[in-house]
Order: sequence, then C-alpha cells, then structure tokens
Amino acid sequence: MKKVIASFVVMFAAFSLYTGIASAHVTVLPKETTQGSYEMFTVRVPSENETVPTTQVKVEFPADVNISRFEPKSGWKYEIEKDSSGKITSVTWTAEDTGLSSTEFGLFNMQGKVADDATEIAFKAYQTYQDGSVVEWIGAPDSEKPASVTTVNPKPADASDDHHAATATNEEPKTEQANEEAVKETTSSSNAPLYVSIAALIAALLSLGISLKRRG
Repeated sequence: MKKVIASFVVMFAAFSLYTGIASAHVTVLPKETTQGSYEMFTVRVPSENETVPTTQVKVEFPADVNISRFEPKSGWKYEIEKDSSGKITSVTWTAEDTGLSSTEFGLFNMQGKVADDATEIAFKAYQTYQDGSVVEWIGAPDSEKPASVTTVNPKPADASDDHHAATATNEEPKTEQANEEAVKETTSSSNAPLYVSIAALIAALLSLGISLKRRG
C-alpha cells in the first residue's frame, strides 16, 4: 500500500511540476541584441489569472535603451512617461475592452536604440488584472517574478560610428517577423513543461503498475 501511495504522490508531483513551470512571465524579446543598434522589441504578455483578465501592462525602460516608437494595437491604448530630458521612461498599455483572458497572450511592439555601452537591458513590468491586483515582474533572474533581461553583445569592431546610417534599414519595425518569433517562443516555453510532465507521468504509471503486480 505504501508503494501505491508513493506512486500517486509522484503523479501529483508531476502535474504540479507542469503547472508551476507552465506559468509564463511577461517577457521582452529579442533576448539578445547589439550595442548601438536600432531594435524592434516585442513585449509578450500571458494572462495567468484563471478568473479575471489582464487589463493593463506597464513596462519601464532603463538608461540602456532609448525607446522612441510604439506600434498601435487594436483594442488597446497606450500612454508614455518622460523624464526632464525628454527621454521616454515607460509605457502603459490599457485595454479598451475586456483585455486578455486566462487562455490568451498579447504582443506589444515598440522600437528604440540600444545604448553604445549597454551590456544588458532589464525591463521591469507591472501586470494589472481587472480586479485591481498587480503582478510585479521586477525581480532578479532567479526570483519567482523576474524582470525580463535582454543581453547586449558588443558591437562589431568594424562597425561604423554612424549607427543611424549603418542601421537605417533596420529602423522600420519588422512586425510580422517579430510576432512570429514571439509566438514561437511562447509555443516552445509551453511545450517544454508538457514533455517533462508526460515523462514523469509515464514513470509514475509504470511504478504503479509494478507495485500492483507485486501485490497480486
């Protein structure tokens, strides 16, 4: 009987593992960029609350990036904040309708220039639900609610000093490509824990079968 109980505990742990890992974070893509480049950033927002939708998302911009443009998104409005120098320091997207339900995610596109001396860009995000609860994605990478971090690679040694001219063709947002990459990232993130859980479940069932066989 102890072995049977232990097998059920393993099965329960497998499903708990799936639930824990499958919970997605607010993430800013791409995960890597280059110093001095003009980049298209996509904020991926999954809605994790099972009962109320996500109705607002705020993202703060550090000194390592200068965000200057935002793509309009149907059903959402946005407001920006600036510091005394005129630099945009944050953007807040607010749903004009019901927002994102528990089975949905949203992609919000923006564009900006990466600082010439940046090594990483930490995007702090605040996700607000319809009931007023707020999830703060501002922690360290190993925390329960980490801020999204984009690694910044050194610019090539032969890169032109005129970053604007050198990357002019990259200034226009590649919306379709960026969205496809964000969707692939979401799919990959959601499938990985599923495979882990299936493997754990199979192991648990095998263990249960062996235990029952021995008892018989």
